[in-house]
Amino acid sequence: MRVLIVEDEPLLAAAIRDGLRLEAIAADIAGDGDTALELLTINAYDIAVLDRDIPGPSGDEIAERIVASGSGMPILMLTAADRLDDKATGFALGADDYLTKPFDLRELVLRLRALDRRRAHSRPPVREIVGLRLDPFRREVFRDGRYVALTRKQFAVLEVLVAAEGGVVSAEELLERAWDENADPFTNAVRITVSALRKRLGEPWIIATVAGVGYRISTQPDTERAAGARG
Repeated sequence: MRVLIVEDEPLLAAAIRDGLRLEAIAADIAGDGDTALELLTINAYDIAVLDRDIPGPSGDEIAERIVASGSGMPILMLTAADRLDDKATGFALGADDYLTKPFDLRELVLRLRALDRRRAHSRPPVREIVGLRLDPFRREVFRDGRYVALTRKQFAVLEVLVAAEGGVVSAEELLERAWDENADPFTNAVRITVSALRKRLGEPWIIATVAGVGYRISTQPDTERAAGARG
């Protein structure tokens, strides 16, 4: 299990991290909201532990971003407040659990493991196609057994393409499903992201461009290499 701890008290954050590591739980620390959002973009976490009152974007804002991303990542809120109204607000924002400071590390470990088990029961299926293995739950991609590091947006685009099982997905559909409703329909974001994704996955190109229509996962990447390269 890999956890992101968003906590602006350095000593507390370090104590939590070290304690979790003794329980075989990997943990990264973000001391402010901006760092937290950056780490969430770079790494794949199983659970986010959020202090609500932090510098920069608040824990509440980060929770909203996580929920909006559609990743399904469980959120455990930390707070010094023990009022029912505060907890209700946190749950309304998408928190899955709540822990009031001060707390016992053992209780945090038990809650994290419970959240991880709960999430495991609703894991989406791992998808495989022509040597490509995509795990939506762990947010991991492998190409012929080789791990491929992707950005959040690249993963989202690939997930849509893989789900189509070789069918053509238009740029408009990718924009709608991998971005959001406010995305500019005239942007080059789809083309740029697909191009970068194709390079990350490596040769032979597995994403083929269907001129004037869209993109699809090629079931014959060797024979369609040239076509993919032109997109």
